[in-house]
Amino acid sequence: MKFNINRDALLPVLQTVSGVVDRRQTLPILSNILMNIESDTLTITATDMEVELIVAIDVQLEQTGELTLPARKLLDICRALPQEAKLQFEVKNDRVLIKSGKSRFTLASLPAQEYPVIDITETVASFNIKQKKLEKLLENTQFAMAQQDVRYYLNGLLLEISNNKIRTVATDGHRLALDESEIQLEIDDPIQIIVPRKGITELTRLLQDNNSEIEIQISTNHIRVKNENSCFTSKLIDGRFPDYQRVIPELSETPVMANREELRNSLTRASILSNEKYRGVRIIFDSNSLRALAHNPEQEEAEEELEVDYSGAEIEIGFNVSYLLDTLSIIKSEKVKLSVLDPNSSCLLLPEDDSSCQYVVMPMRL
Repeated sequence: MKFNINRDALLPVLQTVSGVVDRRQTLPILSNILMNIESDTLTITATDMEVELIVAIDVQLEQTGELTLPARKLLDICRALPQEAKLQFEVKNDRVLIKSGKSRFTLASLPAQEYPVIDITETVASFNIKQKKLEKLLENTQFAMAQQDVRYYLNGLLLEISNNKIRTVATDGHRLALDESEIQLEIDDPIQIIVPRKGITELTRLLQDNNSEIEIQISTNHIRVKNENSCFTSKLIDGRFPDYQRVIPELSETPVMANREELRNSLTRASILSNEKYRGVRIIFDSNSLRALAHNPEQEEAEEELEVDYSGAEIEIGFNVSYLLDTLSIIKSEKVKLSVLDPNSSCLLLPEDDSSCQYVVMPMRL
């Protein structure tokens, strides 16, 4: 089998699928991609058995067949070749010869029929959503996912689908992020699924900031996201997500309204002298002022004071400043609302202009 393809058509697809390729080398074939050739389409598949990504390119190859090639090596070859370079592929048994100009590369190939494919069982829900809308939901919440927590169900993102609504929730036990949006879907009972961290990371890379629609299919064990030229599939985490509604505190009658950027800068400066391990900062809410105090084992101290809109009683409370800064970096509104009921309660952070976003940061003892 022989076919030619332009380097500029192949490289973006290889860059898109490369993140899915298994880096742990659990099976040799998982470090390869599957290239499936039909007369006018080249389909490239990458998988690590947990996540699968298939991307199609419209090309006139006048061939049919399939082969596997080492993903990382093929990507590096395409990157190193000049723009507009033509690649000629020639398959000979378990070797593939790639020619481009005066360059020659011979790569090992593994049998295409052994390449694993994720089969999705019966779909329990299917709906369309704009790419931009889903990208925003993921971006606003995924930062709060746990990393390698023994409570494995926290190492992913909750998707909750109910009547005409989709909600994303992430928590690591110390903070929580929630966002929701409307969709066109009528179902009797809400559906909750947990998508693993890698699935969320690769899906976010795939989504584009535009109004084109994608189709989401949910089965008992998988989620599948389809657009015009790609199909993304991820296994789901088998576990029960905590009752996040219990964690979200009520909104205080006297919330603090602060300029988001000024607050972020103040906390960043105060954090310089916080304990490097625990990152604790003491925050004091008083009449129209917010003070941030930090100190470390070397007896060094930092104090920041910021003018805010607050008319409640004085409250002193400790937080991990990294969690507050992460949240303030995700919120995009000019002003941010902070609600604290008492010195032992969580802090509820809300963007000034978006009631669908809610962020909770647990207090810490200092």
